[in-house]
Amino acid sequence: MTVPLPPVTAAVPAELQAAAQQRILILDGAMGTQIQALGLSEEDYAGQKAGACCRHHSDHPQKGNNDLLILTQPQAIEEIHFRYAMAGADIVETNTFSATSIAQADYGLQEAVFDLNSEGARIARRAMDRAMAIDGRRRFVAGAVGPTNRTASLSPDVNDPGYRAVTFDDLRLAYGQQVMGLIAGGADLILIETIFDTLNAKAAIFACLEAFAASRVHLPLMISGTITDASGRTLSGQTPTAFWHSVMHARPFTVGLNCALGASAMRPHLAELAAVAETRICAYPNAGLPNAFGQYDEGPQETARQVADFARDGLVNVVGGCCGTTPEHIRAIAEAVAPFSPRAVQ
Repeated sequence: MTVPLPPVTAAVPAELQAAAQQRILILDGAMGTQIQALGLSEEDYAGQKAGACCRHHSDHPQKGNNDLLILTQPQAIEEIHFRYAMAGADIVETNTFSATSIAQADYGLQEAVFDLNSEGARIARRAMDRAMAIDGRRRFVAGAVGPTNRTASLSPDVNDPGYRAVTFDDLRLAYGQQVMGLIAGGADLILIETIFDTLNAKAAIFACLEAFAASRVHLPLMISGTITDASGRTLSGQTPTAFWHSVMHARPFTVGLNCALGASAMRPHLAELAAVAETRICAYPNAGLPNAFGQYDEGPQETARQVADFARDGLVNVVGGCCGTTPEHIRAIAEAVAPFSPRAVQ
């Protein structure tokens, strides 16, 4: 039986609404960069605290499954969230980018999805409470919902263009399970991010509305696409303008862009989105482009200077960092955009 969907507009927490009207809000930076710096081993990833779900899948190596660290290394993940909060972040993302049954199937951990998301939100909340106890500033937890490793619009087989590795309903059910976990853990918002296929995002939006109706907890949505190359389009072929018109029915708290590009390359696409979107704009670029070794060389001050240009020109309401960024990048960004007012919402 289909669950009746609630009205789309969610009540934004009053403190978040007020802060967004007064200043440019700060999102956190990359989780993966910080995890890589820990130098964790397979044993660290798989850990004894993962429970039976992990031990019963010992034939699946877990190193690289960053979401699993929510269960096996919770103190380390909490500390990363805390450092971003103290660097100036108003909103931190849960470490749940790949915490869907679709993505976790690669590790044999589909049954751990609810725990990953609920605990991921609780860990982030603890870190924010620690930061608030120090400086009295309220911070917010955004439940991170990644794109999964499959695309609903494109065939992975060049010899069979009509084939799809995933259906809309597959995605809807997987996202719904994830969002229910994030709600249970106390997330303040849901961030549907790094969208390369808008059909995946539509499934995520629909799943959110179903989860909100079932739980009677209706959270604001943040929606963030990714422009994959110099064409100025997502992987599924949409321009920023087309992307906005495809997701505007969700009435998101923010819409924006992240990943794939550094700030300078992102700027024209962000400007296009800001010209049409009737809501707040969020931008969190990479620290430039990766070098030949897959590492990011752009330092905090250089990234901050470019993001400050977004703010100076009235393009943004929320800014942060994606791949390659660190707490130092976020601190520099927060300081660089502080003199500027948020973009006026149309």
